[in-house]
Amino acid sequence: MHSKIAHARFTVRSILKHDLPASISVFFVALPLCLGVSLASNAPLYSGLLAGIIGGILVPFISKSALSVSGPAAGLTAICAAAIAATGDIQTFFLSVMLAGVLQTLLGVFRLGGFTHFIPSAVIKGMLSAIGVMLISKQVPLLIGYDEPDFWTNAFFNVFTLDHAFDNILTVINHTSAGAIIIAAICVGIIIVWNKLSKKPSSVPQAFIIVIIGSSVAAIFKAYMPTLALHDGQFVRIPSHVISQITIPDPQLLFSDSVIWRNAVIICFVATLETLLSITAIDKLDNKNRITPQNRELVAQGFANFISGMVGGLPITAVIVRSSANVQAGAQSKWSAVLHGVWLLIAILFGVYLLDFISYCVLAVILIQTGYSLAKPHIFKSVYRQGNEQFMPFIVTFFAILFTDLLIGVGIGISYAIYFLIKHTYRAGYSLQVIHHGHTTVYKIELALNVSFMNKKRILDMLESIPSYSEVEINGVDSVYIDRDVLEVIQEYRSKAKSRHIQLTTFGIAEVETLVAH
Repeated sequence: MHSKIAHARFTVRSILKHDLPASISVFFVALPLCLGVSLASNAPLYSGLLAGIIGGILVPFISKSALSVSGPAAGLTAICAAAIAATGDIQTFFLSVMLAGVLQTLLGVFRLGGFTHFIPSAVIKGMLSAIGVMLISKQVPLLIGYDEPDFWTNAFFNVFTLDHAFDNILTVINHTSAGAIIIAAICVGIIIVWNKLSKKPSSVPQAFIIVIIGSSVAAIFKAYMPTLALHDGQFVRIPSHVISQITIPDPQLLFSDSVIWRNAVIICFVATLETLLSITAIDKLDNKNRITPQNRELVAQGFANFISGMVGGLPITAVIVRSSANVQAGAQSKWSAVLHGVWLLIAILFGVYLLDFISYCVLAVILIQTGYSLAKPHIFKSVYRQGNEQFMPFIVTFFAILFTDLLIGVGIGISYAIYFLIKHTYRAGYSLQVIHHGHTTVYKIELALNVSFMNKKRILDMLESIPSYSEVEINGVDSVYIDRDVLEVIQEYRSKAKSRHIQLTTFGIAEVETLVAH
């Protein structure tokens, strides 16, 4: 009994000393990201906050991850925006989020979390880089204060054409805000200076400082410089009574449109991938070497996504940005994530008025920085240096996603990676050493560890090219698997070798019966 009390006291002291301060740091990172992810997803701003609350409070009680922090992910913004546009109804989108949660839970229950290991890393990197570029591109209108909904489809793209190019430039200029551009430029300058001067992680989150300074500059413009002042539509607006906005989607709509299921599969796939990548990365940062069970994590994330969709929240994943901030702030247990969710809940219940001072252009800067971290030029250079085997699937996936959609793009990337696999499997069936002894030539053929039917033609062509009166040694002793098609080729070659006066010796090659047409 005494030991239990002592342990409880130690736990409480650890929470107060480490997890409580860390949770405050994570809260200041998560708050602008929750708003920014909602903005980039074309979803209500409170949807991101609800997802942050659920991911913070609910996930840790089911998950066994000590340090990861869950919430709405920037990597899903393009998918969410496309899904909302495809259905045309936000409630239908939330139904897809609920269904994605069910699918994710089933993956965990049936212990299928390891499927992500079968996706080539080059394809994953290409997918994340494409998501980063899409995330950045969506923020450009907000960055310059553009207030027309058809920014990408009309005036902006027409700037690059010869058809009334000058008029289109004037249109873009007339619908932008000098104040927004100046505020965004100041925020970008802060990021550049911060990154150059900071030698180690700061206890004060960068995103929080950007929000404070950006909001202060906007307030100064409004009070003293009316020509640069932002109008009300360029600021965050969250309903004062968020709870009253919650409506549970109608389950009867599940079978009304196949797009709901398609969106659910895409959300489930990407959310699962991002979660598993994040927890793997965070486990490596844990100085206590704790390992997160993948399937248990999927059950936690799936249940959270189901609840998030039900109450009007965005899809949830384990988020590397928040989790890294959690580790850097000195968190020791999952209580940091739980408390960060509590602070978000308090903010949405009692601090909505303060959130309304945040401008969209500031959130755009934060999201562009997040997108840049996914699509840094260094990533492209690094993959390129690894050779065509890595770079070609990477770049094919990258452009395929940009020109189609995520699911098709990833499918194209995986197909291209499989092509490389087949190509190298075809080449790697054996090694050949040619030795000359006087007038006799010895061909030593060493079969690979695994010889599949794809190697059949290459082995057949090689054997047929060996001239008469040669010596041939085929060694399969070290082979774990030799396909029957290859064994039949070698068996048929035995009789051909005699007629061509070739001395054939085999090691570890089983004799098989071949079919002969009569």
